[in-house]
Amino acid sequence: MKKGFLLILTACWAVLSFGSEERITRSEYIDQWKDEAVRQMVLHGIPASITLAQGILESGDGNSELARKANNHFGIKCHSDWKGKKVYHDDDRKGECFRKYPSAHQSFEDHSDFLLKKRYAPLFELKITDYKGWARGLKKCGYATHPKYANLLIDLIERNDLTRFDKEGLKQMKNPDKDFTASKKDKKQAPASGKWDKNDDLPSVDLSQRRAINLSDNRIKFVTAKAGDSIESLAQEMDVMPWQIRKYNDLGKGASIQEGQRIYLQPKRSMAKEAWHVVQEGETMLDISQRYGIKLKHIYKKNNLPPGSKAEPGMKLSLRKRIRP
Repeated sequence: MKKGFLLILTACWAVLSFGSEERITRSEYIDQWKDEAVRQMVLHGIPASITLAQGILESGDGNSELARKANNHFGIKCHSDWKGKKVYHDDDRKGECFRKYPSAHQSFEDHSDFLLKKRYAPLFELKITDYKGWARGLKKCGYATHPKYANLLIDLIERNDLTRFDKEGLKQMKNPDKDFTASKKDKKQAPASGKWDKNDDLPSVDLSQRRAINLSDNRIKFVTAKAGDSIESLAQEMDVMPWQIRKYNDLGKGASIQEGQRIYLQPKRSMAKEAWHVVQEGETMLDISQRYGIKLKHIYKKNNLPPGSKAEPGMKLSLRKRIRP
C-alpha cells in the first residue's frame, strides 16, 4: 500500500502534467464514482464516504499519474502475490511497483479486498455510519503514514457531504432495488481520458458466479452453507482465508460446517440489534451467536457467564448491555 502520500505534490504534478482543460473536477469525480462506492458499501460493509474520500485523496480527484495511466485510485502496490500488470512510480523509494488495472472498477474492488484483511478487522466492529471512527481507525491500523491522514479524510467527507452516500448505502442494504452482486451492465469505467468507452474491460472479479451473499440484521455479510462445504472449500470460493472463516464464526480447531449453517464473511459485532433472547430447547450459545451476529465472547461477558457455559432452555440472555451482577 502506498506510503507517504505526498498529496499536495501529487495534485500539483497532475496540473502541470495534464493541463487544466483535461482535469477532472472533484464534483465530477464524486458523481462518476458515487455509485461504485455505494456498491462496495453494500457488498463489503465499507462506508461509501470513506471509499470516496480515500479515492479523492489518493488519486487527486482522479488526476494522478497512477489513476490516469494505471486506473489505480488507491495507490495499491504490487506485493508478492500480484500477478497482473505493473507500473513503476517514485514513492517512498524510487521506482516502486504499483498495480495496473484494466478498469478502475477493479481498483475499487481491490481496495475493498485490502481492507478485509485481518489488519483492518477492528474497523468492521464500528458502526458503518461512524466515518470519523473509520478514518481514525485507518490511520491507527497503519493504512497511511501521513500524520494528518484521518483529519484529511474527515475534512473531505464533511466538506463534500459524502455521508449522503452512506445513507444511500444503508437504504440499499435494507431495501435492495439493484443487483450489487455483479458489475455494472450498462456503464463501464472511463479510462484515463475520463470518457466512457464500450470497449473498456470490465473487472475480472465476477461476483455473479458466487452463491448469494446476504446481510444480517446488523449488516454483516454471510452465506448459507451447502452440503459438502468445508471451511477450506468455502474460504477458497469466497476469496478469504480459512482462518477468517474460523475466527468470524467462532469455529474452533477441527470444527466442521453443517448444511444450512450461517457463515459470516466479516467479523461479528459486539452487540446485536435485538436486546434479548430467550433460549429455546436444543439451542447452543453458538447458534445464538450466529443467529444475531454477535461474538460468542460478548454473549458470555454481557451475561456474566464463564466462557463455555451452556445455553439452558428458558434462559434470558442480554444481547446489547451487560447485566449488572
